[in-house]
Amino acid sequence: MHIMIIGAAGMIGRKLAKKIAETSELGSQTVDCLSLVDIVEPIAPAGFSGELRQGKADVANVSDAAELIAGRPDVIFHLASVVSGEAEQDFDKGYRINLGGMQNLLEAIRSQATGKPYQPRFVFTSSIAVFGTPMPDVIGDEFHLTPQSSYGTQKAICELLLNDYSRKGFIDGVGIRLPTICIRPGAANKAASSFFSGILREPLAGKPAILPVAESVRHWHASPRTAVRFLIHAATMDTGLLGTWRCLNMPGLSATVSEQIEALERVAGPKAVALIRHEPDPDIRALVGSWPRQFAAGRAQELGFEAEQSFDEIIQVYVDEEMGA
Repeated sequence: MHIMIIGAAGMIGRKLAKKIAETSELGSQTVDCLSLVDIVEPIAPAGFSGELRQGKADVANVSDAAELIAGRPDVIFHLASVVSGEAEQDFDKGYRINLGGMQNLLEAIRSQATGKPYQPRFVFTSSIAVFGTPMPDVIGDEFHLTPQSSYGTQKAICELLLNDYSRKGFIDGVGIRLPTICIRPGAANKAASSFFSGILREPLAGKPAILPVAESVRHWHASPRTAVRFLIHAATMDTGLLGTWRCLNMPGLSATVSEQIEALERVAGPKAVALIRHEPDPDIRALVGSWPRQFAAGRAQELGFEAEQSFDEIIQVYVDEEMGA
């Protein structure tokens, strides 16, 4: 089996590659070739027993996308995107990469099938940003797409493309709407949601953190470990159970910022909490305020997707995996 991870230099891409390399398997199948691709050179995971390919590519370029797909990978994880805040600030860049990159990959796959059958499993990371106001307090599986940002709109269009290319038999697609992934290791990125990780990650390291929204803000979360599990399950599940709609709301944990901070205090004590500074940012507040707060993800749960049950658990994942505890 040949697996390709597009966006392999990112946090989730690196963790996914590491997980696959540990066993050199995906599901019950042996992974003979692992291709890691990003706009920068991805880091090779240790322990992989098959052929490892690493390279730089920009899927927003038609020729780059075509060259990647020419290797006819059996499973494609498409994780590459411009994050929410950057897509909102740079309209052209967001559409060029988030939408254009998806279109280029799908068309390259369709072209490969000419003369010789080719239908890869295509796992696409969508986002809960495909939903926006007006919305119910708890979003069910049948709620329609109502994006209120350029990023959310781009992801929503990509979901429709994934469904249509799957319907036509060009790909065997699965779209997973990831919760906000928390706690993300490393430096903050340009995602509007990055503070959800920052107000925990920095205090755990003894550093100050900025909170730009009210503590009453409620949001939907999952850990990086769970995100990797989502991806692997999406790549190995029976897609016949999905029917005509290939996109799923992933399970997660609904918590207020206050509940996050309370969990931080239980894990790291009041000194960590004291490092959080309240500095309101109206732009971030407006964008985050348009996002969903909670889901009833029954469809995904019935299909075998699972997430954490408490924020203490999410924090502990970070402590175990990133702080060496």
